[in-house]
Amino acid sequence: MFELLTLVIAIVALVLARKANNRSQELQARLAALETGQPLARRTRPATAAASESVVAEAPLPQDVEPALSEAMVAESASADSIASADEPIAPPPPASPPRPPHAKPGFEERIGTRWVVWVGGLTLALGGFFMVRYSIEQGLLGPGVRVLLGGLFALALLGAGEWTRRKESISQIAALPIANIPAILTAAGTAVAFATVYAAYALYDFLAPASAFILLGLVALGTMAAALLHGPALAGLGVVAAFVTPVLVSSEKPDYWALYIYLAVVTAAAFGLARIRLWRWLAVSTIVLAFLWTLPGLEDGLAALAPHAFHVIAGFALAALLVVCGFLFGPSLEDGRIEPVSSGSLAAYLLAAALIVVDSAHADSAVIVFALLVAATLIVAWRAAAATAAVGAAAGLVALVFLLWVIRSAPDLLTLPGGPLPGIGTDPIAGPVTTHLITAAVFAIGFGVAGVLAQGRSVSAVVPVIWAAAGVFTPLALLIALYARIAHLDRSIPFAIVAVLIAAAFGAATEALSKRETRPGLAISTALFATGTLGALALALTFALEKGWLTIALALMAAGTAWISLQRPIPFLRWLAAILAGIVVLRIGWEPRIVGDAVGATPIFNWLLWGYGVPALSFWTASHWMRRRGDDVPLRMMESAAILFTVLLAFLQIRHAVNGGDVYRDSAGLTEVALQVCVALAMAIGLERLRVRSRSIVHNVAAILLAVFAALASVGGLLLFENPMLWWSADIGGLLLNTLLLGYAAPALLALLLSYAVAGLRRPAYANSFAGLALVMGLAYVTLEIRRLYHGPVLWRGVTGDAEQYTYSLAWLGCGVLLLGAGILFNSQRARLASAVVIGLTIVKAFVIDMSTLTGVYRALSFMGLGLVLVAIGWLYQRILFRSRATPAEDATMTPSP
Repeated sequence: MFELLTLVIAIVALVLARKANNRSQELQARLAALETGQPLARRTRPATAAASESVVAEAPLPQDVEPALSEAMVAESASADSIASADEPIAPPPPASPPRPPHAKPGFEERIGTRWVVWVGGLTLALGGFFMVRYSIEQGLLGPGVRVLLGGLFALALLGAGEWTRRKESISQIAALPIANIPAILTAAGTAVAFATVYAAYALYDFLAPASAFILLGLVALGTMAAALLHGPALAGLGVVAAFVTPVLVSSEKPDYWALYIYLAVVTAAAFGLARIRLWRWLAVSTIVLAFLWTLPGLEDGLAALAPHAFHVIAGFALAALLVVCGFLFGPSLEDGRIEPVSSGSLAAYLLAAALIVVDSAHADSAVIVFALLVAATLIVAWRAAAATAAVGAAAGLVALVFLLWVIRSAPDLLTLPGGPLPGIGTDPIAGPVTTHLITAAVFAIGFGVAGVLAQGRSVSAVVPVIWAAAGVFTPLALLIALYARIAHLDRSIPFAIVAVLIAAAFGAATEALSKRETRPGLAISTALFATGTLGALALALTFALEKGWLTIALALMAAGTAWISLQRPIPFLRWLAAILAGIVVLRIGWEPRIVGDAVGATPIFNWLLWGYGVPALSFWTASHWMRRRGDDVPLRMMESAAILFTVLLAFLQIRHAVNGGDVYRDSAGLTEVALQVCVALAMAIGLERLRVRSRSIVHNVAAILLAVFAALASVGGLLLFENPMLWWSADIGGLLLNTLLLGYAAPALLALLLSYAVAGLRRPAYANSFAGLALVMGLAYVTLEIRRLYHGPVLWRGVTGDAEQYTYSLAWLGCGVLLLGAGILFNSQRARLASAVVIGLTIVKAFVIDMSTLTGVYRALSFMGLGLVLVAIGWLYQRILFRSRATPAEDATMTPSP
């Protein structure tokens, strides 16, 4: 009974919705008549209609409409009086139309009567049909054939009701509500019931064969889309979803791909045609997405389903080019030079599907040919219609991706050609795919390159020629790299180097030709792209002709060349390109710091580290110098960072290489290595401090601080603690004066002192004083360790400290304090005098803490006597020289006789 009650409610809802719609239409007609000032026509109607009309006539106008009408009537009466009182007759002006009242928002009652009832009614009608079928099944009232027949009749009744209501509304010239269109909802309910009826006849009762069910469901879906021409976009969405879901509902043990893709071609054509007629972008996008998804299910069958898959992709591409691409054949019109996303995306989607077919078929020749044809068609369509220009960039990227996957998936041992010519290509059956790929790559390279040059100056938009130029430069280089990796296996190959030089010559000729043309939108950027391609091809030529490590050098030189081009052609993109190339080189050394692996060489300095780091460092410094002429920005800072990084790594790795016998991966460091790194870091910090004063670069500023901090930490942690030859076991430090102590402590002390003077007045005093203190500590450490070397020989950690050694320490420290004091007095340096005070203070502490308890006999007496004499002498110097020199002007002023 519940299902029957639902059906009754649905019918009642439909009647109420119809009445509410009639009342709304009458009200709109009367309002329109009142607004235009026309008299309301009285027509003879039945009693019920007259009663309803009287109710509408007696209803008051909305508050925002009535004042506007009254003001218009007052204005008309005033104008008539002025005309009647005039001496001369003047032709009355045409009556001004009253202002259109603002559209009032629908109230709660209007929403229920005109919208909600319609929606609920359409849904209830569809559910009523389903529930009626279910009820007949549960009660056993009707057989399966009668059930299907009744379902079909109910669907036809709903479709007929939808068409009848549409015709009646069109005859009465009353527009339906867009979001509650009764004819569209009735038709949608009818198509849903028809779809369910056909599917039930196939899946539940086996009345239909799979082919028949497939055809009927497709016809229902196509009919739904055809009805969308009359009933609006909601029905179109229902139809396109039903059409693409139909193959999922109808299953078969042996799928027929040809039947499937022919059906999908018809559905796609209908959907694209409907989208073109009504200009529904969403329908075109939905169709493209659903058609692309139908490419995926049969890919696992490989070559068996290659032909129908190719047909599906080619047919969809052709339909998209005919009906979707703006400005091409039957596509919508579009202003010149504008790139339209749907136009480009439709072609790119089918190109992606073709690329997936190529990859899934293991790069079969037929799949590669189909992909090549679609790429060529993309270039032709984009050449005629600028709206699809973005598809050119997508095609270039997919071409590179297909060839890259071909390289990755291929077996390297099949075609090992370590340099030299390429014999036997095409004669060996295994090399068959190589021949196809070589020919295809040549066609792609020539096609994209020539089109990139010829497309310049053809568009009023700058983006269009730039995309063509970028694709024309990127595609030949990417294909050349892929073929080199596949055939030559990244080994030396003179033929590939020759091809790279030829490509560089072609790009150079294009650059020269474009630079002589008159200025057009995008021409400058395109010229710069071809110039960059010239440098890139030359870099690849060096890479192919030389060893593997030369790739790093080639990329670095390419970055410098791009920076020089950016100086000649001030295009921001080129500065970013130079910075990106520098970043690629940085990533390259992060993958293998030795550049060429074990072949780095054992000769100190003159090894592969010098070329692998020295040439890029020089290139980056040169590039940063050129880029700074155009201003300070992020690409310049990236280039300066790369220059400093490669300079530091060159020095540090050369040190590790020289100290460790060529093993830069050794897991430990000695005193010599740490000392050299500290000295290099301090020297570079001094140089950067000088450089930043002129450049005002934040990169130079930060790098100078980082290197100085690293040197300080390495000095304290490495030289004074972990690598201190007196604290830990260590090897022979060398001779008495020429030893590692001179390098490990005296040299860092001198460099730290120079750094403190280099930053004096340029940075905070605490920063300069810190490195002055570091210099003092390292200097005292050197003096102390030299005395240890004098008493214990080249191995400092062995032996017992005697009285003479302790006395020598005190005497040496005291002498250092006196020398610092003398330097402070001579050069009038307060910092040196303070350092002298610190050293003498340490000497005093040592005398009273260590010497008093450890020294015996004459050494103790001499220690304290010498310290006392020095302290008295220091006091005399301060009283007679420092304080006297400062007090002399005051004394002279007081002793001058008054007149």
